[in-house]
Amino acid sequence: MTKSLDIAELETPAVLIDLDVLERNIQETAELARRAGVKLRPHFKTHKSVWIARKQIEYGACGLTVAKLGEAEVLADAGFDDLLIAFPLVGKAKLGRLRALIERGIKMTVSTDHAAVAAGISQVGESLNSRIPLYVDVNTGLNRCGKEPGEETADLVRCIAAMRGVEVRGLMTHGGHAYGAKQLSELKQVAIDEVKGLVQTKQLLEKSGIPIPEISVGSTPTSKFIAEQTGATETRPGAYVFGDISQLEIGSISENELAMSILATVVSMPRPGTVIIDAGSKTFSTDVNPHRLGYGFLKNNPSVYIERLSEEHGIVKVPEDVRYAIGDLLEFIPNHCCTVTNLHDRLHGVRKDKVERLIYVDARGRIQ
Repeated sequence: MTKSLDIAELETPAVLIDLDVLERNIQETAELARRAGVKLRPHFKTHKSVWIARKQIEYGACGLTVAKLGEAEVLADAGFDDLLIAFPLVGKAKLGRLRALIERGIKMTVSTDHAAVAAGISQVGESLNSRIPLYVDVNTGLNRCGKEPGEETADLVRCIAAMRGVEVRGLMTHGGHAYGAKQLSELKQVAIDEVKGLVQTKQLLEKSGIPIPEISVGSTPTSKFIAEQTGATETRPGAYVFGDISQLEIGSISENELAMSILATVVSMPRPGTVIIDAGSKTFSTDVNPHRLGYGFLKNNPSVYIERLSEEHGIVKVPEDVRYAIGDLLEFIPNHCCTVTNLHDRLHGVRKDKVERLIYVDARGRIQ
């Protein structure tokens, strides 16, 4: 950018990131982890931005979590050297890319919930005459990846620990079901349960002579209770940097932690109670929220919300007492910040109604 712009001068739709809020969110989460004596390894998939990743390391993150090898390669090219891939790596091509990252001197930790996946990674380790650090994924309520805590996971770990090219360094989980909580007490219980099963499994394994140095937990909502997650050594929140409706509606954040918004223009007023904006599913994504209707609401006025989306159109529900005109700029809070980021090449970092910098989404589209 050659000069700063007023927000009102931007072409829409435009994703705005409040830099003061972003920096405060990064700093406060790092401080929360520090006070709890837990390492912070934030998830890169939320922002996919090298600039934001550097901010996270600057404020104390020990390394970064990624969803895909493509994200790891972007970070490696930018000089980051301590990465966790929180997704199973399957297939010759992906294992070759993992090997290439390790040969570049990047400390790579991988994850799995299956012996066959671990065997492929072990072959890479053996070919390098080393042992690749590995986390075993455990199901603690989300019912996605992971076997059950206790003997089921312990049996898997014993099998993987016998492989010569990997070193089981930890147990990990993702408490994403926390987004279904209806009140803070329920959210706190999810956070406590998230770590409890891992600690119990660790104790079983240590009785078998298998040390488990790391207990790695994830999800932004449960990370707010890291001080109560006794036994955790690492936390991997992602969406905390931006905030969104998903976090706001369950009470894990307040409105002053919402860094992301989407600026759109009123382009049509076809009928009473409806206005059309120039931002559709290619801007907001189609993620829904179980606690609230629509795909986003107006900043400072949640009664104005996006009722439907088509590709380029946002159909906005407007109360009878609210009036808009063609050309009005409206600023919406999205349901899910992570999916919004991946729809855009760049975000607009703003401070005091001025665009201060462009934030490039360096790993956008790195789906492999």
